[in-house]
Amino acid sequence: MTAVATAISAKAAHPPQSGARLLVSTLERLGVEVVFGYPGGAIMPVYDALTGSGLKHILVRHEQGAAFAADAYARSTGKVGVCMATSGPGATNLITGIANAMMDSVPMVCITGNVATHLMGTDAFQEIDILGVTLPLVKHSWVVRDPADVPAVIEEAFHVARSGRPGPVLVDLPKDVQVGMTSDDFGFHYPNAVAPLDHAAIAEAETLIRAAERPLIYIGGGVKIAGAVEALRAFAERTGIPTVSTLNALGSIRTDAPGFLGMLGMHGTRAANEAVQESDLLIVFGARFDDRATGKLNEFAPHAKVVHFDIDPAEINKLRAVHVPVVGDLKAGIEALTQRVAARPLAIEAWAGRCTDNARRNAFRYDAPGEGVYAPALLNELSRTAGDGFVAACDVGQHQMWVAQHCEFSRPEAHLTSGGLGAMGYGLPAGLGAKMASPAAHVVTVSGDGSFMMNIQELATLRRYGVALKIVLLDNSSLGLVRQWQELFFAENYSEVDLSDNPDFVAVAQAFGIEAFRIDRRDQVTDGIARLLAAPGPCLMHVLIDPKENVWPLVPPGKSNGEMMHDTRFDEGDMA
Repeated sequence: MTAVATAISAKAAHPPQSGARLLVSTLERLGVEVVFGYPGGAIMPVYDALTGSGLKHILVRHEQGAAFAADAYARSTGKVGVCMATSGPGATNLITGIANAMMDSVPMVCITGNVATHLMGTDAFQEIDILGVTLPLVKHSWVVRDPADVPAVIEEAFHVARSGRPGPVLVDLPKDVQVGMTSDDFGFHYPNAVAPLDHAAIAEAETLIRAAERPLIYIGGGVKIAGAVEALRAFAERTGIPTVSTLNALGSIRTDAPGFLGMLGMHGTRAANEAVQESDLLIVFGARFDDRATGKLNEFAPHAKVVHFDIDPAEINKLRAVHVPVVGDLKAGIEALTQRVAARPLAIEAWAGRCTDNARRNAFRYDAPGEGVYAPALLNELSRTAGDGFVAACDVGQHQMWVAQHCEFSRPEAHLTSGGLGAMGYGLPAGLGAKMASPAAHVVTVSGDGSFMMNIQELATLRRYGVALKIVLLDNSSLGLVRQWQELFFAENYSEVDLSDNPDFVAVAQAFGIEAFRIDRRDQVTDGIARLLAAPGPCLMHVLIDPKENVWPLVPPGKSNGEMMHDTRFDEGDMA
């Protein structure tokens, strides 16, 4: 509480209000429009205060859904996502969503109720030390012990969540603080401190770029977070340097833009991974060298020097030695670099041409044999049909990688995925949050049969609020990605991946009041997509796919990105 106490600049008297009412009015004052949550005993005063407020509360059916929906709402809008839950099990059900936001640097304020302060530490009913439990998963957390502190703590929570490298924060409100009355309202304001640009480092970066023969731009999710998408696109266009992207950065460069080679890493494209391995300079914008992107780290980009732009100094030299670090505001840094480098053309035509030719030679093909639905082809057609309004909210598994590889994205907000944590069950509530943020967009949750079952109850939330989310459920009756690894790396010992006893998903969706239909042949895909996108309300397309279909390419665990496995059917000429 020290920061709060020292930052308070003014204190004004007001008619007595409860801590709960102060919470609601502060959220209103901060411009919050939507809150995702689930009530319970220890947060009932807050829910009482919500009545008649300007906040739209979305009652989910599980607290994990509230956290995931708030996460996706934040990713879609650039605002801070807000979720709330009661104490004990309600609070712990938020944890996976909090961890997800932490891993992907998503600004989120999580509000939990708790038992009264005099009961804390007594094993009271539904008591848990949520502050301690979430300590490694949040940027910061508070237990408010005085109702007069509520406005200042909430304002500080929003500031911390979205400043610097964004992330989730937690505010725990004991019940006596919620009902406690106060005439004090502590005004609060944080100055937006911006670190000055390191022009010397940017000049060093220019020197390395001009000396490089095979430079490559490596885009991370920090570009979107920093609002630096247009600056990045201008840099790539004006310099002609080829680009690769992490999973979380897809859409930062249009996936059909010249020079874009695709996603790098475990399921990245051959063109992207080979370019990284051949490059002599990586210009890294807002990425953290995640192991899924780098493969075997000590063999990643073996010939490359590194220029690393990032707002978080902890990322510099964390996993890969950096030759020129540029710490600070990403957008300003990229713009300054563009101004310097674009003044004189780079002599990289041969390198850029080689990358483009490689991408063309190794482009994905969609002429798989057979009459069954080929999921990559369906997803590619889905995104092209939906156009620039397409937003994919992915679950986790094979379908997630197919979306990353085969869908076309025109902006980073169009690709919502659990990148760092890889949390199954993200897709459906994330689609809910994205649709609340962008009602006019073609938001489509792409899920697998394993992931879909993990938060299937949120179909009821779609129905309650008439949220016109579209769902593509790719059903291979198994945990597909685990099955693929067991096939390739565990001698086909298929242990506990069979989900052939799945329920009838069409009937399940219809039982929730959701329109649903099934396709299982390739010739049904085009009509199915049209029906899905045209449905006026929520709609589920249940797609039966080949249980043995795998995701290619694949960098085996412990291998370098230069050792990709690929689909040998193309080698044998069976396609077409």
